[in-house]
Amino acid sequence: MNLNSIRPWRNIDRRSSRKIMVGSVPVGADSPITVQTMTNTLTTDIKSTINQIISCADAGADIIRVSCPDLESTKSLKTIVKESPIPIVADIHFHYKRAIEAAEAGASCLRINPGNIGSNVRIKEVIKAAKDFGCSIRIGVNAGSLEKNLLEKYGEPCPEAMIESG
Repeated sequence: MNLNSIRPWRNIDRRSSRKIMVGSVPVGADSPITVQTMTNTLTTDIKSTINQIISCADAGADIIRVSCPDLESTKSLKTIVKESPIPIVADIHFHYKRAIEAAEAGASCLRINPGNIGSNVRIKEVIKAAKDFGCSIRIGVNAGSLEKNLLEKYGEPCPEAMIESG
């Protein structure tokens, strides 16, 4: 099958961006497009999570996201990171301390939503942990976490409000 006929990827105009590293995988700038997926196991089920990561890597995933909603999950992350054949992005839910714990556990990247993390002081603590432990940060924003002042300013959730929130 000629994939160029269905997906003319060579003709895509990519916007200019800065290259970062997610573990050993370059992302952005002139880097190849990467495949990222997310586990759907309980992160505390270390064996199932590792098995799913290995299956995803075998299927071609370059990076994998793992949910870190609680302390037990970030404690499990240390073992998962050691066993994973591909870089781990820790998906942080609401509490900034989970991001700090995930960085300490060896996550290659933290996926945070600043609207859910809280104050600028907390965000700065997350940034410091990421720098200290050498992990990148992915900002993920969605309409459900927009700050009240942005909803008032724009009248409703919209792309402009999400960009400003990020």
